[in-house]
Amino acid sequence: MKLTETPLKDCFILEPIVFGDHRGFFLESFNQRVFNDLTGTEYIFVQDNHSKSKKGVLRGIHYQLNNPQGKLVRVLHGEIYDVAVDLRKSSPTFGKWFGLLLNDVEKKLLWVPPGFGHGFLVLSEQAEVFYKTTEYYQPEDEKCIIWDDSDLKIDWRLDSQPTLSEKDIKGERFKDAPKYE
Repeated sequence: MKLTETPLKDCFILEPIVFGDHRGFFLESFNQRVFNDLTGTEYIFVQDNHSKSKKGVLRGIHYQLNNPQGKLVRVLHGEIYDVAVDLRKSSPTFGKWFGLLLNDVEKKLLWVPPGFGHGFLVLSEQAEVFYKTTEYYQPEDEKCIIWDDSDLKIDWRLDSQPTLSEKDIKGERFKDAPKYE
């Protein structure tokens, strides 16, 4: 597996080695030891999540305040524009965001560390997104920053108004949302 740094501190792109031939392909999508060695961390993953969404669905920007989740995100089918936002006040990249196309062809993964917000926009007709988390989902702890926040100025690559959940419509502004110390 290959690691590439992003402009955000502690946020990485991971590229698995893909073995392909006339039959198809094989790849090791996750190995705890390799992940920890590459990232220099000791995170343990406790939950896997899998979502399927239609084109134009935007999910996020989500995070858990008291039980921050690190997320290792990959796309099993389709293409998304995946976004990480650094919400750690002590970080040199606090308030900055990074976006990356993730798809089933390139098979890249994005490591979104604890202390970050996360969201994605579906660009293909459908997309299936799979991600591992370092903490269990706790709905009472979940927070949401509005996707079109005027301070963050995320370029979502939209060609029309996104499809949002009620929770995402009611997201807080970045300046008002609780953050990590």
